[in-house]
Amino acid sequence: MKTRAITGFFFVAIMLGSLLFGAYVFAAFYFLLAAASLTEFYKLFSSEIAREGQWVGLGLGLAGLAASMCYLLGFVPISFLTPLPLLVPAILIFYLFRRDLDPFTQIARIVLGWAYVLTPFFCFFALGFLMQNISSDAVSLVDPIGGYHYGLPMGLLLLIWANDTGAYILGRAFGRHKLFERVSPGKTWEGFGGGLISALIVGTVLYRYLDLLSINQWLLIAGAVSVIGTLGDLVESMLKRNLGIKDSGGILPGHGGLLDRFDSLLLVAPVVYVLSSLLPSL
Repeated sequence: MKTRAITGFFFVAIMLGSLLFGAYVFAAFYFLLAAASLTEFYKLFSSEIAREGQWVGLGLGLAGLAASMCYLLGFVPISFLTPLPLLVPAILIFYLFRRDLDPFTQIARIVLGWAYVLTPFFCFFALGFLMQNISSDAVSLVDPIGGYHYGLPMGLLLLIWANDTGAYILGRAFGRHKLFERVSPGKTWEGFGGGLISALIVGTVLYRYLDLLSINQWLLIAGAVSVIGTLGDLVESMLKRNLGIKDSGGILPGHGGLLDRFDSLLLVAPVVYVLSSLLPSL
């Protein structure tokens, strides 16, 4: 328990710190996290996927993520992203010339890694560049590098952690009714309610101290984080149960792997990105 607490404290501090030190640090740190998470995902199938396929999947996927980040940072024009739709054809052609007994499965796992891991990390990163479109009042707070502001990504992390903490505390204290026993026997409706309440409270605090969104907008995002974050946890449990493993990795002492820590974020980030993009019209 002590090891888990120490690891969690330093990991949270580094994640939040990377947001506050500007767009370059934010991009570099979360690109490395995305790369490590995608590597961990592919290693789950290391006994079945050819090593060459993993490296090609990593290389092409991370190249696409890097190009997208560079666009948001203002380094390249949007035309630089034109080749991105060719990533899937490139993988298909790669396996066409390999003597692989099960190319369909190999291709599906590589592309799933892009969708399940890289897309959410890009959406999370893109949240840092939405404020200039949401509120003209926030322009003075925006970093000139690509229009970056830490508010939304930091708020999303705080909401996820509030939901997880509230669900854990109330679930242990009052949990009686199983939420989704087939996949995760430990989760309860009482825990889900505790997570939702905690997220809504933190959403209210974010409205008070981060003058970026209205109270209704923050509460909408908080509710989405609680519901989708819980589903993200269940999805990762489903995948691990299917593979017969307890943790996705061991990089974080006391916590397991990166996918174990980002299970909520991987589903929440795309949903919150879409919601945040629509906020001016809500």
